Amino acid sequence: MAEPSAVTQSPSISSSSSGAEPSALGGGGGSPGGCPALGTKSCSSSCAVHDLIFWRDVKKTGFVFGTTLIMLLSLAAFSVISVVSYLILALLSVTISFRVYKSVIQAVQKSEEGHPFKAYLDVDITLSSEAFHNYMNAAMVHINRALKLIIRLFLVEDLVDSLKLAVFMWLMTYVGAVFNGITLLILAELLIFSVPIVYEKYKDPSKTPWNRQKKGRISTRKPEMQQLLKHHLIVITLLFVL
Repeated sequence: MAEPSAVTQSPSISSSSSGAEPSALGGGGGSPGGCPALGTKSCSSSCAVHDLIFWRDVKKTGFVFGTTLIMLLSLAAFSVISVVSYLILALLSVTISFRVYKSVIQAVQKSEEGHPFKAYLDVDITLSSEAFHNYMNAAMVHINRALKLIIRLFLVEDLVDSLKLAVFMWLMTYVGAVFNGITLLILAELLIFSVPIVYEKYKDPSKTPWNRQKKGRISTRKPEMQQLLKHHLIVITLLFVL
């Protein structure tokens, strides 16, 4: 008598489990504007970049944006050797000053706290051979792919692709006459960290899933968003041209 009851209960269990699976899988979609691909190791880096350029963590994005911008501006004004030397001197000034300060405090208070950076000195930062081989194998995949692409383009395996490369390089000569490499990198960083968040903020809300059912409402934010993006791009471009 126990077997029929178990059989009758199995459909409900399977249906509940099947109903839970879509919700679990659908949870990866997240809210609009979130990372589109979660739950896989291959997408973890792309999701981290997505969260970075969309200012999900303001402190983290601000630190990355400010540090890279200062570095690029420094490279635009000084040589690479000068920038690296100044950075090392600044870091040494901070660490040496903190080390001397803690030593004086310990001498005055007669305490035995030890080295202030002992916790960081004890951290094992050695790279194992297995991890090194894994990084090298991952890098070799990209290197081999790039070499195949270069050979295919320069030896004209496909005439159309080689012509596209030639036209692109010809256009880049005009870009190089106006901008240098550092200026293009600064311009690219400003666009990367500003355009996505501006677009997300002023995009048409009628295209979002929760507003598609609201009929009869005409959104006027799309022209406003386009004008704002155009103004944003023009200001940044004129800033570096002038």
